Amino acid sequence: MTSPPETPQIAPNPPEQENRYLDEAPFEVEMSIFDHLEELRQRIFYSLIAVFIAVIGCFLTVKPIVRLLEAPANGVEFIQIRPGEFFFVSIEVAGYSGLLLATPFILYQVVRFVLPGLTRREQKLIAPVVLGSSVLFLAGLVFAYVALIPAALKFFVNFGDGVVAQQWSIDEYFKTILLLLFSTGIAFQVPVLQAILGALGIVSSKQMLSGWRYVILTAAVLGAVLTPSTDPLTQSLLGGAVAMLYFSGIGLVKAMGK
Repeated sequence: MTSPPETPQIAPNPPEQENRYLDEAPFEVEMSIFDHLEELRQRIFYSLIAVFIAVIGCFLTVKPIVRLLEAPANGVEFIQIRPGEFFFVSIEVAGYSGLLLATPFILYQVVRFVLPGLTRREQKLIAPVVLGSSVLFLAGLVFAYVALIPAALKFFVNFGDGVVAQQWSIDEYFKTILLLLFSTGIAFQVPVLQAILGALGIVSSKQMLSGWRYVILTAAVLGAVLTPSTDPLTQSLLGGAVAMLYFSGIGLVKAMGK
């Protein structure tokens, strides 16, 4: 008696096999909720230690940093109008500078925490997102330092020229420019967000382009909200930069084939 012929096994479709491979989480580790919380606590603790060390280092060398940040206000005399004002300004400047210096280590801790739960498809996004976000944040700081801050200061100096002496409180000055620096750096993250949404298939470049009118309006609102000064030139510069970054992000998403 002859046995029935064996049914030939159909090989999996290569695209399906590749998708299955990309959807796997190679570093996944079984952990309880308490283990996750303990690891999160450790990552936060390491990050805080790094920020503390960076802040202390910046505080010990704060005067060169202060002189660098005072440079855009060329010709303006800074005064201390209450005891200890420059001391507290130095702490604030050291805090922002230390946080900026410790950011790479903080990002490393974030990646180490989320990596075990990511699929291979999601892991491919980590390096471009972290690198692109860091570069754009630094570009935002440079743009604010080179363009936004000098434009805002020039507007205020010219507006009061011949009427008031240009003597500014060092505390108010640094509150303004530090907020402007970091708000601009955050605003420059727009293309990174677009790239993530496009790579995950949530929004396409065509959909992003279709809402350009709302983007222009949102950029104008962001320019007004994120800019601590009230002059229209600074707000227009920041709003225009955000709009340009958004359209650049559309081109990036389109180049990704999304």
